[in-house]
Amino acid sequence: MDVETINRVGVIGAGTMGSGIAQVAATHGYDVVMRDIEQEFVENGFETIDDSLGRLVSNETLTEDEAAAVRDRITGTTELEDLADCDLVVEAALEDLDIKRDIFGDLDEIAADDAVLATNTSTLSITSIAAATERPESVVGLHFMNPVPVMPGVEIVVGEQTDPELVDVAHEFAEDLEKTTWESDDKPGFVTNRILMPWINEGIRAFDEGVATKEDIDAGMELGTNVPMGPLTLADHIGLDICLHATETLHEELGDRYKPAYLLKRKVEAGELGKKTGSGFYEYD
Repeated sequence: MDVETINRVGVIGAGTMGSGIAQVAATHGYDVVMRDIEQEFVENGFETIDDSLGRLVSNETLTEDEAAAVRDRITGTTELEDLADCDLVVEAALEDLDIKRDIFGDLDEIAADDAVLATNTSTLSITSIAAATERPESVVGLHFMNPVPVMPGVEIVVGEQTDPELVDVAHEFAEDLEKTTWESDDKPGFVTNRILMPWINEGIRAFDEGVATKEDIDAGMELGTNVPMGPLTLADHIGLDICLHATETLHEELGDRYKPAYLLKRKVEAGELGKKTGSGFYEYD
């Protein structure tokens, strides 16, 4: 497999990550099939893409004709079989190992023998996901950052049996999308979330323990370490439920140093998940 032979890209999941991956791939000339389990989810994915493309046109990053061409390259479906002729498939479904293993088990039967099977997982083991197939050497991690059209990096994660040549293809594909790549072994959390989640978690603990106000905790990190967002603002943007799930996974794998903050669990239980629900550590319109 060579990156030049990749023409058609499949994306499983039409949520925030899946629709973003589909948009970026189509922007760079790939034909894309975006699949989700219900037509409503597919339509929501297209609405997200249309909104994003609309902003790019308003910012004069794309012309209206270019945005229309991007949209025309993306096909929506609820049938996994429609990905059978894709050269590369990126799974961006829920961050649940059983769900991902089920998807890859089905992909193993549907996808072409030489297709690249990639997962966008942010914390789960590539090796465990690949074990659901008869071709674990064809499975690699392509961990895009959120929001995909904006963030410049992609984390390439190498499973225990991932073919080294496939790793090269993964780097080349991401770079063809004008992303900068870095590589991680298949260890819990990889590079980004292994470091990011405890940083967010400690920020939540500091707030809960009265070290400072939430505004001052965020300001201290932004102004003191030159990050664009403090930990509480970033948690709201990621989604507190996603932060909790990632931290629980790391806690299970790596021990008590990753134990989720009590306030994080309490917020999720209350349905205050951040920007997407209008309320988290801050309030949103």
